Amino acid sequence: MTVLRSRPALEVPPVPRARATRITIWPYLLVAPTIVAAAYLLIYPLLRNVVISMQRFGIGELIRGDADLVWFANYVEILTDPQFWAVVRRTVAFTVVNVGLIMVLSTAVALLLTGLGRWMRLLVMGGLVLTWAMPIIAATTVFQWLFASQLGLVNWVLVSLGFEQFDGYTWFASGSATFGILVALIVWQSVPFAALVLYSAMTTVPAELYESARIDGASGTRMFRSITFPILRPMFGLVLCLEVIWVVKAFVQIWAISQGGPGQATTTLPVYAFQVAQALHKFDLGAAISMVTVLMLTVVLLVYIRTEKAR
Repeated sequence: MTVLRSRPALEVPPVPRARATRITIWPYLLVAPTIVAAAYLLIYPLLRNVVISMQRFGIGELIRGDADLVWFANYVEILTDPQFWAVVRRTVAFTVVNVGLIMVLSTAVALLLTGLGRWMRLLVMGGLVLTWAMPIIAATTVFQWLFASQLGLVNWVLVSLGFEQFDGYTWFASGSATFGILVALIVWQSVPFAALVLYSAMTTVPAELYESARIDGASGTRMFRSITFPILRPMFGLVLCLEVIWVVKAFVQIWAISQGGPGQATTTLPVYAFQVAQALHKFDLGAAISMVTVLMLTVVLLVYIRTEKAR
């Protein structure tokens, strides 16, 4: 009778405590500089802005360095100001128009990319990347040249087509025209990023689902509504949230083209906060306006995210 003897289990030598501690701490040491830099560049300015919004902080306090604490008096002042709510309504309208156009056009471009051949798709994607990579000030300057009253390309094309009333037409003297130009500029800058993200997501949808839908006679619109959008709904929601943030915080384009004018036609919340802080030297009210903007944007996005999770 043969007796089977089990081999003794291999013994793993214990890791010295000092070495285990170094292994545990090392990843945190690697990310520590990034965390410190982010805290200094993001958290500290936000906290400083909160403090200023609760102080009486004008040009005198900026020079002397001391300020009286007034708590929520600045917030009460701006929330009871009719002009502030007029700017809020204008910002909401500006955001809805821009984000709506961005989502529709970017979805259309993404669907177009899925149907193009390899080389044509690379060509279109290269153009989108170049458009997206163009600096904001450079793109804004191009649009200023396009709509210039004298020697502007848009006026020249319209006059060449027979619309003589646009000879020397001053686009930036009209509030509605300036509003439309800014919408076109921001949409032009935003569509490439959203389209590329949505196209990348569309490539992950199984092709078998589309083949089955085609066999059943489904149209392209029906396949998008029944297959593409339901599967990629989280990605559409993410792009929507990012574009809302991008449009609400748009400042450089508006300030470079119109500085919120003519009149107050293009004054949104970031522009209004800058005007109050720099032109009127009311840094406390400007800080309060910016904090209210952040809070309103945060509440809207949280409500949207919670609604999407509940579905």
